[in-house]
Amino acid sequence: MNEHDSEKVAGVLLTRGYRQVERIDAADVILYNTCSIREKAAQKVYSRLGELRPVDGTRPGSASGLEPQERTGGRFKDRGQWRDRPIIGVLGCLAQQEGEQIFERAPWVSLVCGSASYRKLPQLIEELETGNRRVTGLETETDETFETEITRRDNPWRAYLTIIEGCDKACSYCVVPFTRGPERSRSSESVLREVRQLADAGYTEVQLLGQTVNSYADPSARRMRFSDLLVAAAEVPGIRRVRFTTSHPREFGKDIVEAIEAVPGICEHVHLPVQSGSTAVLRAMARTYTRDEYLAKIEMMRAAKREISITTDIIVGFPGETEKDFEETLSLLGVAQYDGAFSFKYSPRPNTPSLRMEDAIPEEEKSRRLAILIERQREIQRARNERLVGKAYEVLVEGKSRRESQWSGHTSSNRVMNFTSQREESLGDYVQVKVTGATPNSLVGERS
Repeated sequence: MNEHDSEKVAGVLLTRGYRQVERIDAADVILYNTCSIREKAAQKVYSRLGELRPVDGTRPGSASGLEPQERTGGRFKDRGQWRDRPIIGVLGCLAQQEGEQIFERAPWVSLVCGSASYRKLPQLIEELETGNRRVTGLETETDETFETEITRRDNPWRAYLTIIEGCDKACSYCVVPFTRGPERSRSSESVLREVRQLADAGYTEVQLLGQTVNSYADPSARRMRFSDLLVAAAEVPGIRRVRFTTSHPREFGKDIVEAIEAVPGICEHVHLPVQSGSTAVLRAMARTYTRDEYLAKIEMMRAAKREISITTDIIVGFPGETEKDFEETLSLLGVAQYDGAFSFKYSPRPNTPSLRMEDAIPEEEKSRRLAILIERQREIQRARNERLVGKAYEVLVEGKSRRESQWSGHTSSNRVMNFTSQREESLGDYVQVKVTGATPNSLVGERS
């Protein structure tokens, strides 16, 4: 989702006459698209901003940025004077979370803009170009949060589409409702129109995005369900794969599984965050389901006629998590048999109820639990991948290795496939590959 936000911002700037440059010292606008879901991500932003701190009026060092095509000496006109200092902006969730406090911690920043205001970036940058020292765009409750007028696509065959923005779930540890605002869905007509445009432009895979993508509620008169939208997108001529992320267990129903079963173009991969295997911890997290209710969703997917790959998110060390709670999370891994898991140590975030909870887990204990969890899941993934040896899968060719005859791509189930082919493959093609080996994180194969 952050990658797609960056595509939107780049598209906005390109329409304004900017072009991307390779070095920061050549840039007139430098924008950081930020995340704040974990504390480490927020700290990294301020560290990066520190590298841009002006010294003796000089320009920053080397990285990537954007410059206007029409420029004189690499400088903007500022109140009748030419200046060497570029516009530095902070975008995204940290911008929304901390607002104008960013100006206090990094006074050389001149733009703070949340994701709901990306359509206004041209006007905000124009204000800075014409002399304003600082500007902000910090809306959250607006419907103008989806595709910008022109979105730059960084991948020539896979395209992201935001179909719902924000979150109404209020999990006790999560900052997203504060940084992204309440749920707002895009009309099904708008989504499908863009899918058709992407297909006409040669894209073969689309991925529908949302903080809780399956909470989608069509605001148009059609009232299309999320599962219906998946089917309709997959039926667009030219589209071979439809993916979606991230789902919330509460709204994940049998209709989605039935759509995956019935329509080959809907990828057989579901990312369904559990966060904890303990009902007591889930209750403290305000996750709105129990361990048993979550596992019933897993069982429903495992019983599908088409095998579905399932991945998840897990947090260890939530305040009050006992050793017994942690053991329940480990046991859930054995029951769920995930094909992948993103696991993190609990990170306290501003404005969240978990900040006031007692029984904080020491950092070293969180690290110990995380290491155990990662190793347990690694062994599960190894076993699940090894059972696929000898089978053949369709792979979207996405990369060529420096090694001769080596290629890489993804299966429909979102598994990474590194394969050998004696042919000169074309990136973006779909090929049949037989699995000859497996690691915990990928498959190894040969072109059929």
